[in-house]
Amino acid sequence: MEKLKVALAQISPVWLNKKKTTKKVVDYIQKASKKGAQLVVFGEGLLPGYPFWLSCTNGSEFESMVQKELFAYYASQAVVIERGDLTAICEAARMYSISIYLGIIERPMDRGGHSLYCSLVYISSEGKIKSVHRKLQPTYEERLVWSPGDGNGLVVHPLKDFVVGGLNCWENWMPMARTSLYAQGENIHVAVWPGSERNTRDITPFIAKESRSYVISVSSLFAIKDIPKETPHYATIIERMEAMPANGGSCISGPDGNWIIEPIVEKEGVFIGELSLERVYEERQNFDPSGHYSRPDVLQLHLNNERLSVMKK
Repeated sequence: MEKLKVALAQISPVWLNKKKTTKKVVDYIQKASKKGAQLVVFGEGLLPGYPFWLSCTNGSEFESMVQKELFAYYASQAVVIERGDLTAICEAARMYSISIYLGIIERPMDRGGHSLYCSLVYISSEGKIKSVHRKLQPTYEERLVWSPGDGNGLVVHPLKDFVVGGLNCWENWMPMARTSLYAQGENIHVAVWPGSERNTRDITPFIAKESRSYVISVSSLFAIKDIPKETPHYATIIERMEAMPANGGSCISGPDGNWIIEPIVEKEGVFIGELSLERVYEERQNFDPSGHYSRPDVLQLHLNNERLSVMKK
């Protein structure tokens, strides 16, 4: 049966710099293609970066100018898809004939263009944006800078003979979000994370066993040395931040829950795994969560795929 070569792009962003991080992403797309990958996955919110400042600058302080200025800077570097901010990445996907899952911080015009969303974008090997999934529920302090998304991007995509879908970070702990992708035939589950082995080591094989699918978890890297000096309140951030908030942990589990690539920490690069569709069918023989082991006469899930907005036209 069909095989698929996938790439885990575990990299650090050029933090809060959309232009330079885009260039780095394009460079790593090329590197993944040179290694023969047909799919490359990047971490959560990589473009232009995760809001690591919140935990070390009293992020919940009301009317804080530190938080306001950092948010305004973050918003200025966020991705506006409607204005072509992903054009270079789409062109790289087309040029190198490789599909991409990329975590971005999105500032969408259909929600007014001022609030930010943690979005997971799927770009086909033809260079077309096929889905933009806005994280359903930002976690804890993330809610200070990210807004809750909707179900419009809870979709799957054909990739050769495989079916791929993805979720952001702690969305992967949401049983119904996972189930919505299983029900659409997903057999490669992509889980993107800001970084840290503690997030990926336990849940990656768990989802693989539950779904009897391949699970690709991809994290970013981030250390104090990655903070550009022009970042607002630079001195305050580096004084209070731990040395390495994100140590990676990218990995792949097979449909039986065993490791194909164990979590990789503190190492930047492109890491390649080969997936076989035959292994999915072998494991589905005794457990298929949306097929013979489901009971739709008893349990059903309702999915609202509408792209939400405050105004209907």
